[in-house]
Amino acid sequence: MLRAIIFDFNGILVDDEPIHLEMFQRVLKEEGIDLNEKDYYARYLGMDDRGCFKAALEDHGRKIDDFSLAEMIRRKAVYYRESIKKRLVVFPGVKELVPALSSRFPLAVASGALRSEIEMILESIGLNKHFQLIVSTEDVREGKPNPEIFIKALSLLNKQRTDKSIRPSECLVVEDSKEGILGAKHAGMKCLAVTNSHPAEELAQADAVVASLAEVDIPFLERLFL
Repeated sequence: MLRAIIFDFNGILVDDEPIHLEMFQRVLKEEGIDLNEKDYYARYLGMDDRGCFKAALEDHGRKIDDFSLAEMIRRKAVYYRESIKKRLVVFPGVKELVPALSSRFPLAVASGALRSEIEMILESIGLNKHFQLIVSTEDVREGKPNPEIFIKALSLLNKQRTDKSIRPSECLVVEDSKEGILGAKHAGMKCLAVTNSHPAEELAQADAVVASLAEVDIPFLERLFL
């Protein structure tokens, strides 16, 4: 039985993965590293900022201290905010589906993005009131595919409840990345994948794959739990 839904953010609710790529490229270029689009989508998509920068530097034989890593994340956040204000695009179906789901199920966001970015965008697109909570990169020690972010989101949802706790097997994760799917599976949750960032064949480990959230309704999601 479906009782709760956890959404990824970038690449699921808002079409900003190309912007994130550009900002990663910009900061890494400042560090003397070139990051191409193919490598980003194959290797780094699904990682949080900390994980992406650390992996990219290590892949180029570079070590980095915590202070320098934090400074790279800060610069990317500044660049991202400047860009997203001019280029914010919400994926088809999101503004219709999220309110419909929130009338039936508790919803959460679990994302490797910064909390300030998530809150700013949810408010600007008018969907902030439909999510009971946000778990962001600042709230976890390990990024996806580690299941920590999904486990924490469900734990916080359950703390808000006065009735029977929601089990992981009663929770659906909506993702666009291979790392997110693996994290959901490791958390014991079902996963719906959307082909916003990867082709369907690369998302085959999900319980269902759709081309767009515009194709999704409540009966469709409930059938995944039969």
